[in-house]
Amino acid sequence: MKLLSIAIPCYNSQDYMAHCIESLLPGGEDVEILIVNDGSKDDTAKIADEYAAKYPTIVKAIHKENGGHGSAVNTGIENATGIYFKVVDSDDWVKEDAYLAILEKLRELTGGVDTLDLLISNFVYEKEGERRKKVMRYKHVLPEYRMFGWEDVGHFRVGQYILMHSVIYRTKLLRECGLKLPEHTFYVDNIYVFEPLPYVRNMYYLDVNFYRYFIGRSDQSVNEKVMTGRIDQQIKVNQIMTDYFVEKKSEIMGNKPLAKYMLSYLDIITTISSILLIRINTPESLEKKRELLNYIRQKDKKVYRKLRYGLLGNCMNLPGKTGRWISVEGYKICQKFFGFN
Repeated sequence: MKLLSIAIPCYNSQDYMAHCIESLLPGGEDVEILIVNDGSKDDTAKIADEYAAKYPTIVKAIHKENGGHGSAVNTGIENATGIYFKVVDSDDWVKEDAYLAILEKLRELTGGVDTLDLLISNFVYEKEGERRKKVMRYKHVLPEYRMFGWEDVGHFRVGQYILMHSVIYRTKLLRECGLKLPEHTFYVDNIYVFEPLPYVRNMYYLDVNFYRYFIGRSDQSVNEKVMTGRIDQQIKVNQIMTDYFVEKKSEIMGNKPLAKYMLSYLDIITTISSILLIRINTPESLEKKRELLNYIRQKDKKVYRKLRYGLLGNCMNLPGKTGRWISVEGYKICQKFFGFN
């Protein structure tokens, strides 16, 4: 059994996937690298097969019909043999020294009295053209040098939350929680992080800058112009996360620190949906914003009040054109400070 399975969802990734794969090979026999070719039309399949032939005990090439990022992640989970599971997108990469430190820590924590469910580490925004790289760290929020539970989690500041880039889940936990990401849908990485959280009992934070998150290609799903063009998919993910929270609410609310974090996460996703709809600024987009809030209200009035009348909710619902202008300007300041697209 491998220590860590790493899935690389690939769709037409021929120009950059080798950099990603090469950064993962130093993990050696402790890891399996699952290159999931999601119906690519370029040389992605050929490159995947070449790496699998060259490193047969480490790399596995999996070819499937196109189903989108979520489908590729699902396939990775289904085929993983490692104790732990990580997703690394094909245009991203990892830093070797941090990578080796993570593998050492996973070896140390495996087989103990308490089972580690989630390892969290830092990621770096590798934004094209930016000399100063923004690091997303969790120091002073999460305890260091020990395993901890939800009761030990501190207060996350605005813009600081756990993304797919930050997490390594226990593979069995992902299967036991029934995680199944929707196909042909963008932005499902938020669902990937969100839905397993009620099943997490033990965590460990390693303060290393492991994941390098590339931002800069004009066709990236996180590019703002692309996101506004796919706003219906962002709303769909927002609704799925709302549905899940409401469905699991009785279980989640029994753990106050967990409930606080998951509500905060849902708040941020709803804020992103709202600000993108405000940025589009058409009668149709503003109606979709109202419909999203109404959807949440119909699902659960208490959850709606938390999201609508919290700090972010109030900032996204200032009245009139002037209010929308203030919301956008506040978003631009956060965008510049935190380094996201």
